[in-house]
Amino acid sequence: MEINLVLRNFLVDNADRLTEEWYATLEEKDPSSVYASTDLEAVAALKAQNNEFHLFAADILVEDEETFMDRFNVWVNKIAHDSAHLKTPTHQIIREFTRTRSQYFDYIHKFYELHKDKVAPMQLIDWKNKFIQVIDAAILNFVEEAHKNSAIQLKAQQEMIYELSSPVITLANNQALLPLVGDIDTSRAKIILENTLEQCAAKKVHHLYIDLSGVVIIDTMVAHQIFQLISTLNLIGVKSTLSGIRPEIAMTALQLGLSFDKTHVVSTLSQALEKNKSIH
Repeated sequence: MEINLVLRNFLVDNADRLTEEWYATLEEKDPSSVYASTDLEAVAALKAQNNEFHLFAADILVEDEETFMDRFNVWVNKIAHDSAHLKTPTHQIIREFTRTRSQYFDYIHKFYELHKDKVAPMQLIDWKNKFIQVIDAAILNFVEEAHKNSAIQLKAQQEMIYELSSPVITLANNQALLPLVGDIDTSRAKIILENTLEQCAAKKVHHLYIDLSGVVIIDTMVAHQIFQLISTLNLIGVKSTLSGIRPEIAMTALQLGLSFDKTHVVSTLSQALEKNKSIH
């Protein structure tokens, strides 16, 4: 029997032992880590995942690299999207992969001692290199998938923050207020545009007061988006009043060729609301 297959079978036969030895030497104290859980179901799931790794990893010895990596990456992606692993700091997961690599080196040496007469020293180096490759691939793919997932979550959270930070506040007589605060970049401006149109339609707003006094910085693209918002509101029958325009914002708008002629502008929000009271 080919020696690679013999080693593969040796590692698979010892998969349960590898898992138990690995788990017994865990010293994680971070409560957010999957490795620190004392919940019996969580522990069982963690051991099962580790055991699956051993059953996959050993096949690198008998399969061609492309076939092996295709199958192995499916397992890595599954772990990367596991909720318990998502809550675990990435450096802790990398640490456990490297500890597992050390385990493999130990077991390869054990196997070598048992088959010294059949194994050349260079074969030992080749085996170690194969498992370095496996662990490196696992770490790289895991980090990539974890990063993608984090980016998706961050984007969703950012959009929620943006949405909550640009509320359309209902006033009397089908009027409403949109107070904008903080920096507005192109992404936030786009969300403000979409969110404001939806809220104005849902709340049947006839007149919207847009207050910019809390806005620190606006670039040219964002200034254009704000005027686009006003134009779009006008198309759906919502009149707009701008207040709190800083000199630098006004200069940006003028440089863009954006005209205030068709937009009702007042210096402060209090002036806008006072005029509204006098009308009604």
